[in-house]
Amino acid sequence: MKLERSYFTSSSLDDLEIFEEQLEGAGISTPQIHVLSLDDQIVSDHPHLHEVQSLMKQDIVHKSILGAVVGIGLASTLLLMAFRFELVNMAVYWTPVVFLSVVILGFSTWLGGFAGIQTFNYRFSRFEKILAEGHHVFFVDLEPNQEKILEKILKLHPNLDRAGTEGGSPQWLVSLQRKFGMIRHS
Repeated sequence: MKLERSYFTSSSLDDLEIFEEQLEGAGISTPQIHVLSLDDQIVSDHPHLHEVQSLMKQDIVHKSILGAVVGIGLASTLLLMAFRFELVNMAVYWTPVVFLSVVILGFSTWLGGFAGIQTFNYRFSRFEKILAEGHHVFFVDLEPNQEKILEKILKLHPNLDRAGTEGGSPQWLVSLQRKFGMIRHS
């Protein structure tokens, strides 16, 4: 099950830090909460804020998956062409064709990931203008029974602007982070 992700924007990291502390005090765990900013140094000056890791600011995973899908298509086309044109019945056997298909799949996946390194994460691209203006994006992944907690605490923070909702992290991932303490603070 995916959690529901709610986005907020603010120009005050102090307010966001208090907001995060209140959410955690009400039972929302640290792995569910993130702050996205273009200025990592300022965020690290607020030790209680859980910042988005630099790797997750890039679109590596998404673009790698897209590259793999393209690679599967190209590799499948190559294998079908080899079968259709009976290349395997000639002096050329299946081994080089299959090897070339694997190389094409690997290269396409790598190329997608390489493009992703140079691209802002597609989930956050809508916030590029806001971030460039010096604002910060706060987001929290909520289980269905936690939405009331968010609404209650949100009333204490009139300077936070809602910026939308979408599907968030998978629940199993957040549970794994909670169980093994995979969250570190600076």
